[in-house]
Amino acid sequence: MIESADAAGTTSRLPAVPAPVPAQTDDTLLVPGETCWRIERADRHAVFVDAADYFATLKRAVLRAERRVLFIGWDFDPRIRLDPRTPGRARDDRLGRVLEKAVRDNPRLEIGVLQWDLGMVVALNRRMAPIVWLNRRTPDRLRFAVDMHHPLGGAHHQKIVVIDDCLAFAGGIDVTADRWDTPEHRDRHPLRHRPHTTRLRGPWHDVTSLVSGPAARAIGDLARERWESGTGERLEPVDDVEACWPDGVETFLTDVDVAISRTRPEYGGAELVHEIELLWLAAIAAARRTVYVETQYFANRRVAEAIADRLAEDDGPEFVVLNPRGAEGWLESKAMDTARVKLLDLVRRADRHDRFRLLVPVTEGRRPVYVHAKVTCVDDRLLRIGSSNLNNRSMGLDTECDLSIEARTGDPREAELREAVLSMRHRLLGEHLGVAPEEVAAAVEEHGGSLVRAVDALMRPAGRSLVPFEPPQLDPVERLLADTELLDAEHTPDRWRRVKRAFAGRRRRQRG
Repeated sequence: MIESADAAGTTSRLPAVPAPVPAQTDDTLLVPGETCWRIERADRHAVFVDAADYFATLKRAVLRAERRVLFIGWDFDPRIRLDPRTPGRARDDRLGRVLEKAVRDNPRLEIGVLQWDLGMVVALNRRMAPIVWLNRRTPDRLRFAVDMHHPLGGAHHQKIVVIDDCLAFAGGIDVTADRWDTPEHRDRHPLRHRPHTTRLRGPWHDVTSLVSGPAARAIGDLARERWESGTGERLEPVDDVEACWPDGVETFLTDVDVAISRTRPEYGGAELVHEIELLWLAAIAAARRTVYVETQYFANRRVAEAIADRLAEDDGPEFVVLNPRGAEGWLESKAMDTARVKLLDLVRRADRHDRFRLLVPVTEGRRPVYVHAKVTCVDDRLLRIGSSNLNNRSMGLDTECDLSIEARTGDPREAELREAVLSMRHRLLGEHLGVAPEEVAAAVEEHGGSLVRAVDALMRPAGRSLVPFEPPQLDPVERLLADTELLDAEHTPDRWRRVKRAFAGRRRRQRG
């Protein structure tokens, strides 16, 4: 059975369908009840590339909030600075102080912070105060809570902030330590360090979205549902706040439909929701020329096999995937890096037309940039930004939230949306290659529309650039972990073949 939702966020049961898209004549990827939960209009839509500008905007938005702010996060650290580039006392810029000031200055304002319970264990290792202590030292209208409502081994991985149900941030950036960086990704940045230390941290690349209007209201529905699930407290929507777009934020698109796709595990009577996985499979099946991906991991067998199927086609699409050089932490490395080696071998064996690249961004001094962003651009038609990684747990074990924009055939604004998708792809690649977005676009045109050849031509042997990922040799234990998927097992039914059949017919009709 498939779940759908009405405007109030209540769910109903719909009969399962044989593929993640209905039988229709257009090439729509975003279908409520299958590849997404809801599609709602965003009055305004913005994209933050890297956390520096996002954190600064979040600070201004929280201080202007009127009724409610909800943080729904994998991790949260009230000690981080939000806008360290602006002069002033460091303590006044710390997230916890900003939240306290917001509720102190506005007696109508309530702020809630909901964090994954094991994320709090990680925070304690960073010597952060436990939630109980934080609640004791903060005003009553500022509440911290941990969410234990998840399957064994699962995580609440969404990164959402909703302000007054009229403004919502959602994407890949956690409001925590080690995330702050600028698009320059300097080798050593004096502001890139953990709270209360001077030890500099490495460069970090991340992306998140901002929406207003009905799309923000829908994300608010999701956030309030999560708050109720995690705390038992039901929150009513905020109805009496006008549009609240932050000053100084450049709008990427206006009056655009935004799709919300989720992962929600089967737990506590709730059925499995794997809209994000279905969107991955539908996007790969429908791609015509290029798929550009930024992801923390390359560790999902089903998606890798789908990519390999398309690479084996004589006229299939190209794939450019950006990864960090290695996962953070021993467990993540054993689970994700070992799977990446195995799946990369699978993909490269299928890549007989040389249409696949797995690349790592490096700084001017050739230091690897940690890629934490979760972005997908499919041709010039789909832009997806979210919290989900390309691993098994993001498809069925963890909670996730991705936002997508699609340029639909026949839409009066089709050309504008297609240009927007390409502009974001070229902006991101320009950042990593150390060139202007216009140079990326020109290189693609010069190479006949081939993104792979354009990137190959723009990569440099020195300075800031992209470099090919070179897989390490696995020892016997690592090979066993990769073969068994012991640390990152699949949790969803395999629907790739049905997805592929649905879109293969569409591609043939379109070519004809």
